[in-house]
Amino acid sequence: MADAPARFKDLCLDANDHHALADWWCAAIGYVRRDSLEDAHDSADQTPEEDEPRPHDWPIPIVDPSGAGPLMWIVPVPERKTTKNRMHFDVVGETWPLIAAGARMVREQDDEIEWSVLADPEGNEFCVFAPED
Repeated sequence: MADAPARFKDLCLDANDHHALADWWCAAIGYVRRDSLEDAHDSADQTPEEDEPRPHDWPIPIVDPSGAGPLMWIVPVPERKTTKNRMHFDVVGETWPLIAAGARMVREQDDEIEWSVLADPEGNEFCVFAPED
């Protein structure tokens, strides 16, 4: 196989309130915020400067604590989402806890689709597939 000209790195999600949306996605998919400028696990002898918090208006990285999922950046933007996403997330889980946490049902699973379509608190659509038994 020939070398590709690019490789996948991270996911980025625009948000008006990037702190609130980062917290929402962390709760929804079990990720954690990486709020310091450096990873705390990268070095045992970090200086205090390396562990200082990110400035409030900087993008927020959230990570899968198991290391299995991709790094996601929740990026502050001034404009609100106005059209359907051209790209979206697929997750495995139950819809009702996500709705209870602030997601909105866009389309329920039916005879045509085997998943439900939800939107996060800022309107970003994502698909929820039922867990396999």
